Amino acid sequence: MESPLRFILFFFVVGVAAVYVHIYLYRRLFRDTSDSRAWRLTGKVLLTALCLPLLLSWVVTRVLPSAFAIAVMSWTWMGVAVYLLLSLAALGGVRWLVARTRGHRGIPPAPVTASGPVSPETARTPSLAELSITVPPPAVDEDRRRFLARATAGGAVLAAGGLTGYGMWSAFHPPVVNEVTVRLPGLPKALDGFSIVHVSDIHVGPIIQRRFMDELVSRCNALKPDLVAITGDLVDGTVSDLGHSVAALQNLKARAGTHFITGNHEYYWNASTWADALSGLGITVLRNRHVSIGDAGGAFDLVGVDDWSMRNGPQGYNLDAALAGRDPGRAGVLLAHQPSNWDVAAKAGMGLQLSGHTHGGQFFPFTVAVSAIWKHDAGLFQEGDRHLYVSRGTGFWGPPLRVGAPSEIVKVTLLA
Repeated sequence: MESPLRFILFFFVVGVAAVYVHIYLYRRLFRDTSDSRAWRLTGKVLLTALCLPLLLSWVVTRVLPSAFAIAVMSWTWMGVAVYLLLSLAALGGVRWLVARTRGHRGIPPAPVTASGPVSPETARTPSLAELSITVPPPAVDEDRRRFLARATAGGAVLAAGGLTGYGMWSAFHPPVVNEVTVRLPGLPKALDGFSIVHVSDIHVGPIIQRRFMDELVSRCNALKPDLVAITGDLVDGTVSDLGHSVAALQNLKARAGTHFITGNHEYYWNASTWADALSGLGITVLRNRHVSIGDAGGAFDLVGVDDWSMRNGPQGYNLDAALAGRDPGRAGVLLAHQPSNWDVAAKAGMGLQLSGHTHGGQFFPFTVAVSAIWKHDAGLFQEGDRHLYVSRGTGFWGPPLRVGAPSEIVKVTLLA
């Protein structure tokens, strides 16, 4: 189980970062743009009111699930704040670069006298009398500084609004369908062309509900899969709140059925209760066990493990238990929420691992951060004859944004 100290440290660091971001936004959007006390007070009140719910949202939603609507608004603001921060930093960098370029042209500024500026061509050594009436240039052009601050703030608001709008449109846009083929070691020729539709990280919750799920089921069925695999983080809420939305999954059509494994978010909402509810919908829940897919004419093993983050708990990732009693010579496909431990699973005979968890970063700049943190961030990876596919996710979590990492449904065709 995850260490409580790790959670505390994580939220402390995130909390401090969030406070500093809001202070920075206040300075650039309010303090620098006007001397008005009313305007600055409005900025302080507004940004404080936006920051506090964001800091408390993760805890509050677990104590009061009904507060999820407020949390969603806070997470949306988080996305806006990120793009405001990036836009202000980018525009501020442009201003700094322009100022530095103008200051390093190599031509000294023209001297200013009572009669006006003197060009370099007509400049001469001033007399003592002329020196006595030289007028120094003003130290600060306050009006110009204020204008630039307002222009920068206005540009940042427009850029952040545009990126946020696009990100929200992309998040609610139907998932793209990515089709890949994988040659699975040991797969019987009778199963050549067997198809698996892989969905992950749907995050059914206060925003993603029955309408989204009905559309998702329709799109999955249109691919005519032999098997549907759901690799965790299906829900963000309780069975009583989300049962109706999740029940749409019983309409999935696949001759080898629908199979599910837990993600880390299921543990936030009682993974065992959700496992029972999904079993009641006719979905096969694989918790550290395997099942045979096929018949006497040809079969492979579908292996499912609980989430990697719970590997040290009483009910968590246990690859050994999942493989117990399995013929290592048979073809094997592993469902594991996180793309962790792939090298070990591959050596244990898993020719293909299907995972999610990373969301591919979900929206820029986190796409870059996830790519740096995770060796296998999103897409298809291969080492020798072993494969790993990491889904970008079929829904979204936190800010309802998708920028640079569109949601996806993956159709995997197995080749003998």
